Amino acid sequence: MGDAWIRHDEYRVPTMTIESITLSIFEMPGNTPRLILEEVPYGRRTRWQATRDGAVTEEVHVLHVGTSDGIEGICTVGDARYTTMRPDDLDHLRILTIGEDPFDRERLNHKLEAATRFMFTRPGWFGAFDNCLWDIAGKATGLPVYALLGRARASCPAYYNIRGNTRDAIVVDAQEALSLGFSAIKDHFSETAEVNIDWCTAVRETVGDEVDLLHDAVGSDYTFEEALRVGRAMGDLGVSWLEEPLPDRSQQELQRLCNLLDIPVLAAESLMHDHSLCAQWVRSGATDLLRGNARHGVTPLLKLAHMTEMHGTTIELNGPGGLFGLVHAHLVCAIQNTSYYEYFPGGSRDEKGKTIGLTNPPLPHDGHITPPDTPGWGAEWDRDYFEKHRVAVR
Repeated sequence: MGDAWIRHDEYRVPTMTIESITLSIFEMPGNTPRLILEEVPYGRRTRWQATRDGAVTEEVHVLHVGTSDGIEGICTVGDARYTTMRPDDLDHLRILTIGEDPFDRERLNHKLEAATRFMFTRPGWFGAFDNCLWDIAGKATGLPVYALLGRARASCPAYYNIRGNTRDAIVVDAQEALSLGFSAIKDHFSETAEVNIDWCTAVRETVGDEVDLLHDAVGSDYTFEEALRVGRAMGDLGVSWLEEPLPDRSQQELQRLCNLLDIPVLAAESLMHDHSLCAQWVRSGATDLLRGNARHGVTPLLKLAHMTEMHGTTIELNGPGGLFGLVHAHLVCAIQNTSYYEYFPGGSRDEKGKTIGLTNPPLPHDGHITPPDTPGWGAEWDRDYFEKHRVAVR
């Protein structure tokens, strides 16, 4: 029987190999300005409230993976966040993957996960590399990534993140969302529980019962009792999910909240760099729906998508994903158990790609996102502009 087993040292010779890995470095306006925290009144207590300390310039890294067949895989590092790769991580990536077969995504994912502990770096550090391998696979086969994965839909509904710091302002922006064809709206209200309920009521009265409302409470600093009260009120308003009502680390309180509420709780955004840890939140009942982002790699994200499907729930991708939204545009059309593409109006997440030469950032039309039907991620670049505006290559 021993002859039937394949020995690890008899691994096949690859037909295509990874030959080069480089980073293009850009400087551009950042999505996360420096913060000042002030202790301010919040209901009957105080909280730390962040105020923006002006715009900042940040580095944005774009990873290039070249192959022996002359195919280049390309993807941004991170998306609107985590936009850089450490020099040590880049060195390790070259040592660990050059000479390997770019089609061996699963094998390389396990190899790089095994290296993570001994590199003393953050989980998900090689996400851009994994996304480059998917780009290579699409270009080699002549297929868009959503077709490689198995298309679930031709286009996906997008939700609009409404803006405004007053009740009147958010109502006006909700009306703007309707005029653009969106049938789903998410808020980021960060006032007290009572004010947030009032504002959400105003939005519901404005948009009617047919529009999906989503409440993102990340800035609200609810206590457990407040989160429970808000969740019940939002449930009465027909809100479809309660996002990050408590810190992700509050596992036991989240479990209690999920058990007591009818409205689904969406959690683990601050943990989603570690897909194994995210899986535990679903298994333990500390969230009903799961946050995910492919900036940490499509290969591990698909594991979470399949796991949540087997648990009868969905994985919801937060915007925009790599390549200024192109990666998530593909994934929301390829993953069956997801609901929406997250859209931030104003161009800070998608059209920002034009500043480094991306000519086709994805934009919703009539409230839906549709990925390109060209090979790989379908990113189209003005390479002269790209090379002219980058500040360094590593």
